[in-house]
Amino acid sequence: MNPLAMNEGFSTTMKALVYQGPGRRTWEDRPKPGIVEATDAIVRITTTTICGTDLHILKGDVPTVRSGRILGHEGVGIIEEVGTNVLTFHKGDKVLVSCITSCGRCGFCRKGMYSQCLAGGWVLGNRIDGTQAEFVRIPYADTSLYALPAGTDDEAATMLSDIFPTGLECGVLNGQVKPGDFVAIVGAGPVGLAALLTAKLYTPAEIVMVDLDSNRLEVARSLGATKVVNSSEGRAVERIMELTTGAGVDVAIEAVGVPATFDICQSIIAPGGRIANVGVHGKPVELHLERLWSHNITLTTRLVDTVTTPLLLKMVEAGRLDPAKLVSHRFGLSEIMKAYDTFGNATKERALKVLLTNAGGSAAKLGM
Repeated sequence: MNPLAMNEGFSTTMKALVYQGPGRRTWEDRPKPGIVEATDAIVRITTTTICGTDLHILKGDVPTVRSGRILGHEGVGIIEEVGTNVLTFHKGDKVLVSCITSCGRCGFCRKGMYSQCLAGGWVLGNRIDGTQAEFVRIPYADTSLYALPAGTDDEAATMLSDIFPTGLECGVLNGQVKPGDFVAIVGAGPVGLAALLTAKLYTPAEIVMVDLDSNRLEVARSLGATKVVNSSEGRAVERIMELTTGAGVDVAIEAVGVPATFDICQSIIAPGGRIANVGVHGKPVELHLERLWSHNITLTTRLVDTVTTPLLLKMVEAGRLDPAKLVSHRFGLSEIMKAYDTFGNATKERALKVLLTNAGGSAAKLGM
């Protein structure tokens, strides 16, 4: 019997986490992706994770995600196949999958605004199938994948797919964090903690973390937050104004995506300060311009462009940044339903980032 025929059933299907509409997800067999365009690559996922944005999708907050979509936009893997026009990568290369797809040619890409790419942007796990699967198709592979140096830790690298460039670009850089600033980060989830770790690089005088979860606040303190405020008591604004002797903060980073946390940022910003929105908002918020119009504030929004990914990789390689500190739970990829339950109950489970490993599973099936 032809050995290829014996393996045909294994090589043409894979397991994947599929969104089935608000509140519904399944772990099921799906066709293995193939090359569609000459600029594509097929990546066998070795490590992936779950993002807070995936939880927003499951709540129905992201209408562009249709039922039947494979979720996930983060991961590390091994290239299995490349299209004829892929020049940078080859079969067997270990790569970081960027959460943002970039054609590299359109006007937005030429400005470094990869998130607004006319042919890409945030498509993985949104408009095309994503990385919470054994295999994923990556469009525009040359400009949407990053080669990983030998010896790079998979766990650390996976954190650079999304949360670290998001915290740095949407929070720290948009907030223009400077030496001596008083910075408040509202939301001590993975992205908020990534903003904390990257904000420290700019030597602000104070970084106060605000959250409902006392465990996450303790983690924030261990990672370098100078002060923490538990907002469950309903006195977060009052407490921060006390800490700043009534002046307010220079930078407020919103890292949750709900009206209550955005309101905190509006209420604590000092004249001349910067509010950097990071959170994914599924509901309208009220902008209090009746108070802020005369305060010379700057309000920024941004979808991560991942322009800082090469820099972050260098910092990890040099030992200046350890993103793996945010990994709290580890699962096999086949345990992804349990991983979602854990991540979705973060307070009870004391969860930060959950890591999913597909070590050798698909490689063994394919005889690789």
